[in-house]
Amino acid sequence: MKPLLWIDAVEKQFAGQTVIYPELSLQIVPGEFMTLLGPSGCGKTTLLRMIAGLEQPSAGSIYLDGVNMTELPPYRRDVNLVFQNYALFPHMTVEQNIVFGLKMKKVSEREQKKRLDEALELTQLGELRNRLPQQLSGGQQQRVAIARAIVGKPKVLLLDEPLAALDLQLRKSLQLELKQLQSRLGMTFVYVTHDQEEALAMSDRIVVMNEGRIEQIGNPEDIYYRPQTRFVAGFIGDNNIFELERRSFAVRPENIRLKRSDEAAAGNASASRGWAEATVEELIFMGNAVKIVAKLSSYSDKSVTAVQYGPQKQGWVKGERIAVSWNEEDEVVLRP
Repeated sequence: MKPLLWIDAVEKQFAGQTVIYPELSLQIVPGEFMTLLGPSGCGKTTLLRMIAGLEQPSAGSIYLDGVNMTELPPYRRDVNLVFQNYALFPHMTVEQNIVFGLKMKKVSEREQKKRLDEALELTQLGELRNRLPQQLSGGQQQRVAIARAIVGKPKVLLLDEPLAALDLQLRKSLQLELKQLQSRLGMTFVYVTHDQEEALAMSDRIVVMNEGRIEQIGNPEDIYYRPQTRFVAGFIGDNNIFELERRSFAVRPENIRLKRSDEAAAGNASASRGWAEATVEELIFMGNAVKIVAKLSSYSDKSVTAVQYGPQKQGWVKGERIAVSWNEEDEVVLRP
């Protein structure tokens, strides 16, 4: 499929220090929910701002629907940006905030009303249309910011950690709403977050970034189950990373098998790495699961994390001697 948004060999420098590294390239297809994921300072927000036209790349080009928009000012780019802090006008009502951009573009009043009603319905704000921002909750304010962004029907909607300021339960609820909204609109979303669970739950594809570089691009299943580098394996959820036989590989905690020492002789030796002795260091209750952290006897400072669910959960005791193993098929080989 032909890309809608094409970032071609883009580089960004501040005071001589490269933030977005040379030749960072990325293609995003129409209707895709693409997430830029990485720790603070990795360059994801800078990249988003360059797409929006708020920053200029030091080198490279940015194309939207085949048109080079690298030199275009923000108001001439068919994209909209939703900020983390909402940026609502405090003296305007919900509907006045939403249609403000349409008024600036001199859209007819009839078309303004049509688009306003559509945006209010999509974001479930119809009953709040006459309220001021200070009369709204944080989640409602975020809906207004999103409604204001989509009412202009941009080709791409850019979202810079829009849910970061909300509490956990509200954030999870709005994640679902936002994904459903994107599906109904069929609009291309480029979403920035440092929250791995959020990225995995919402995205069609994820771009994992580290120090201005793209570490890996893939769908959520690829990123979680098949990390390509040590950074991705360590950044996306819990992972056990081993150095064995001159190679580096990762094994997810849910794939670590545990037995009590006197039971370790049982099991399929041909399918597993054998059993290594360990001592339980920590037990972390997670509701429907328990996380066990065990220190391996054969390594002076190496611990292994395992997760056991439901019927698997056993009465492990801190300080207990156990045996640890995993299947070779669950090893994911990593690049440095």
